[in-house]
Amino acid sequence: MGDEFLPFCKPCIDQATIDDIVTCIKSGWLATGPRVQQFTEDLKHYLNAPYVLPLTSGTAGLHLALLGLKLEPGDEVILPAMTFVASANTIVLAGGKPVFVDVELTTRNMIPEQVEKAITSKTKAIMPVHYAGLPVDLDPLYELAKKYNLHIIEDAAHAIGAEYHRKKIGSFGDIQVFSFHPNKNMTTGEGGCVTTRDEMLAKDIGVKRFHGIDRDISNRFTKSGSQVYDVIEPGLKYNMMDIQAAMGIHQLAHLDGFIEKRTKIAKRYLKELSDWEEWLLPVIPNYEHKHAWHLFNPLINPKAANMTRDDFMNEMKSCNIGVGFHYSAVHLFSYYRNNFGYKLGDFPNAESIGERIVSLPLFPSMTEEEQMRVIDTMKKVFKRK
Repeated sequence: MGDEFLPFCKPCIDQATIDDIVTCIKSGWLATGPRVQQFTEDLKHYLNAPYVLPLTSGTAGLHLALLGLKLEPGDEVILPAMTFVASANTIVLAGGKPVFVDVELTTRNMIPEQVEKAITSKTKAIMPVHYAGLPVDLDPLYELAKKYNLHIIEDAAHAIGAEYHRKKIGSFGDIQVFSFHPNKNMTTGEGGCVTTRDEMLAKDIGVKRFHGIDRDISNRFTKSGSQVYDVIEPGLKYNMMDIQAAMGIHQLAHLDGFIEKRTKIAKRYLKELSDWEEWLLPVIPNYEHKHAWHLFNPLINPKAANMTRDDFMNEMKSCNIGVGFHYSAVHLFSYYRNNFGYKLGDFPNAESIGERIVSLPLFPSMTEEEQMRVIDTMKKVFKRK
């Protein structure tokens, strides 16, 4: 038992979910239909959001939200240098220029003071990333947005279920984009959604997500629906399937329980590793929030550990413990170096994080015994007494 491979993440799919997916498949309605409609309403209720648009992925959500801003060549969007590359890629694909800023070493979230310094006459939006499920301190960013007449697109891929000042991420602000990838706090296999309070933007995304067709995609093949439609602009193919929504309906019902279990595991890591010189642990900020704990990822201290991050990851895997890596600093990828002139040294904190960060195993079904196995294995790897 103890020698089995322990993954760093594992989705929790119960039998009721599997049964409903099978029922969905047998129904013959596999693409966007009644289950997507139900999932949409469930998300609206959970997030207290007037407009929710389920999609094929969080990346699709970022792309459509940015397209909704109608960026012109040279228009800039400010984002943290420590994020998954999709945040930056979608800015480029929407016709904009990504402008990176550094992040705090302790929280991995963007530094508001650096955001203001990066604002120019070309800036159209700010894209904060709620890294690892920790809400960004949003008040200073929304003050900047108001001051400079900017939009805010919150990359909330990690943050479904998180709260800021007792309000769920997705229940306030401009635009939020969530991911339902298998390693996230809830999953639809692949999938995501956009939330907003802007009716015109919601309509724009609703049209763009399915070929630019002017009517609801789930109504055209019902008994009362019409297959006659107009195309009012070129659109994409980003609509969620009923098979995905069948999973999402059940996952959403369990989400708060999943986060409660994740939080318990994260707090145990914080307690057990509190005096380890080999790690710089995540720091909990003092503003009021609820952490979703999508990831628990400390930074290795190579000198104290007597090894690099990559050495550590290889050692853990050799002991049948899975660990993750989230992420490299985006500005150092060759595309962003070659096309936007970014270089090593531009954002020291993001670069240090990218060299040292490790995601330790964390998932709702993880037992205390499994977690202690991770900790005991790390003791052996670091040769701690």
